[in-house]
Amino acid sequence: MTVYDELKARAYALRDELIARRRDFHQNPELAFEEFRTAGIVAQELNALGLEVRTGVGKTGVIAILEGAVDGPTVLMRADMDALPILEENETAFASQQPNKMHACGHDGHTAIGLGVAKVLTEHRDQIVGRVKFVFQPAEEIGLGAQAMVTDGALTDPRPDVTLGLHLWNSMPVGVVGAADGPVMAGSSNFRVVITGKGGHAASPHVAVDPVVCAAQMITAFQTIVSRTIDPFDTAVISVAQVRAGDAYNIIPQTAELRGTIRTFRLPVRDLVVQRFQEIAENVAKAMGCTVEVEMTHITKPVDNNADVSARARSVFKSVQSDITLDLTARTMGSEDVSEFMTDIPGLYFFVGAKDETQSAYYGHHHPRFSIDEEALPLSVALLSSAIASYVMPEAEAKN
Repeated sequence: MTVYDELKARAYALRDELIARRRDFHQNPELAFEEFRTAGIVAQELNALGLEVRTGVGKTGVIAILEGAVDGPTVLMRADMDALPILEENETAFASQQPNKMHACGHDGHTAIGLGVAKVLTEHRDQIVGRVKFVFQPAEEIGLGAQAMVTDGALTDPRPDVTLGLHLWNSMPVGVVGAADGPVMAGSSNFRVVITGKGGHAASPHVAVDPVVCAAQMITAFQTIVSRTIDPFDTAVISVAQVRAGDAYNIIPQTAELRGTIRTFRLPVRDLVVQRFQEIAENVAKAMGCTVEVEMTHITKPVDNNADVSARARSVFKSVQSDITLDLTARTMGSEDVSEFMTDIPGLYFFVGAKDETQSAYYGHHHPRFSIDEEALPLSVALLSSAIASYVMPEAEAKN
């Protein structure tokens, strides 16, 4: 039996515990920077394993160090803990007990998986060369938790050599794993555009300067950035998600406001999109006789998988489960602030299929009826603990 076989067997021995833990977190969801109960349970479990635990990192984050028998590389494992402001519509026995709060993205599973990985690897402490830094992060859903933890020293004492993490992905069946090279999740930027015209009576538009018409022209013009400025081999999304103007049907308002998001896989593309966005906003406003203010907030960077780390992990995954299906095309324009832990640190963020085949229809991430197949939990523990072991347990690689 190889080390990977041992880790897999132990992961599946924890199946019922993982499911129970995930369901407890699911019943008690906590929003960004409010994960006090969740973080408390995480810290208690990690302390019980005899790890060096630090709490309150980035307000509600938890870090634990598993120190090996001798010095060696440091591997950072990251799991996120926060829920979403959503009223759950599932009617399971473990549905959310908190109004308008729901784990609708799988972070309850991620936290349970992270604790499972810590338990499995701690049992092999005497075989570890180096150390594992377990990072349980708050506030991923608002894109601020990772940076808060980094500011509090999550990447120091010691600095990781490799970052590994996963996301349960309920559009893929259990047994499928997405582990592509390069960018797999987009960087995200939010914008707010305030257009100021001259209000007036809707029956006399010629004596007013209509910011609503200006806003309409801008929305159309913004779409030409992707179609006419960005290289077709690159990828970008510009979505105007909110349009606000006026309070009455017969009044041309003084201002109109647009809000939305920009997603890109590469920072140079983001910078080009932002440049053109600003130019279009200013020039369309000028042409329409309005003035404009543009606020741009960069929330997350792209999640960019290191090719060497990805290739190594894919080999490990096949050693753990030979019939696993590796999807090398799995990418999304969704964003994830795990990228803060992968900046200048080689890493892999992979997707583990968790589609709930019992549902009559598919409900994706952030939907009130989001669900997962909990059989993905022990598989995730097996895969993630084995990927970590390939760096800090020399016996694992020597026997494979």
